[in-house]
Amino acid sequence: MLSFLLFLFVFTGINCEPETVRENSDYFSYGSNEDILKNLDLHLPKDEIVLRPQEVKDWPQQSLNVGQITSVSINSLGQPVIFHRAERVWDESTFNESNIYQNLDKGPIIEDTILVLDPHTGSVLHSWGAYAFYMPHGLTVDHHDNVWVTDVAKHQVFKYTPSNHKYPSLTIGEAFTAGYPYRRRVLLCMPTSVAVATTGEIFVADGYCNNQILKFNAAGKLLLAIPTYSDTLTLNLPHSITLLEHLDIVCVADRENMRIVCPKAGLKSYVKMFEPATIIEDPTLGRVFAVASHGDMIYAVNGPTSQNIAIRGFTVNAVNGNILDTWEPSTGFTNPHSLAVTRNGSHLYVTEIGPNKIWKFELTDVYDKK
Repeated sequence: MLSFLLFLFVFTGINCEPETVRENSDYFSYGSNEDILKNLDLHLPKDEIVLRPQEVKDWPQQSLNVGQITSVSINSLGQPVIFHRAERVWDESTFNESNIYQNLDKGPIIEDTILVLDPHTGSVLHSWGAYAFYMPHGLTVDHHDNVWVTDVAKHQVFKYTPSNHKYPSLTIGEAFTAGYPYRRRVLLCMPTSVAVATTGEIFVADGYCNNQILKFNAAGKLLLAIPTYSDTLTLNLPHSITLLEHLDIVCVADRENMRIVCPKAGLKSYVKMFEPATIIEDPTLGRVFAVASHGDMIYAVNGPTSQNIAIRGFTVNAVNGNILDTWEPSTGFTNPHSLAVTRNGSHLYVTEIGPNKIWKFELTDVYDKK
């Protein structure tokens, strides 16, 4: 049976791994994950009904001239917005042992790093973000079309309004200063992802070093950390987050623990923040790089884990934790890094950081696994 366990949370240690595309010999090394893999049970329900992502062929119609596409989100017009690194590559020399960025002499990326694409053709409609970022990671477009991005080199989160893409309206963290957040001085350490509630509350995955989810009010005031100091569950590189507001949960791609963790978000009740989280584990999941959601469904993609674990997408029921379906493009994924679902639930996009590309999928009519 698929493990569907309830636990409490706790702050964990440091895991700061480069994101460059590794050689195949490294793909297939279990390393510290071997014990986790062999202790899990497999359960793939055969009678669940789901919408299946089906690859849209020949999209984009022309290749994009981009670097590693680290994130994708969808604006209110249904247009995919991507964040890419241009010529920058994260390798073993990018950060020192204290998580400090080592390539300041290169300056910020001089190209536009944020591209808005035509959902029909994949062509670039407009772009921005030049001379602003050093090592792009996460991007989220919220309900008001504000764009939130994380820069792991700067250890910061930025909010840009639709009318001003030059100067952020809100900044969380201090530039090039890795640290731990406190009430009077909020430092981040390589934040990876942002989710924003319709109430304005902000959730930040922090990230490669601090292994926690931070909750802020709309003005950027720190409210709490998940896990709290009294919790017993550890996260190991929360790489991506998604909010399911109607269920009052924030689901986390707990990458190096090879699972999806869904603690309470505390949007409806602060007391429920202390209820145990749902943990979704399965031997087929591998290292979960990204999660997105629509309705009760969580969509996830894994990355290179071992020779025995396929790189693919997953459709998961957030209510009961069942893996309902797996999916991939006709030529397969290589190194997927992010995904996003359109607000009407009609399409899904997946980006990769090697090869540097974006896939479009249509969520097809009801599909019965029987």
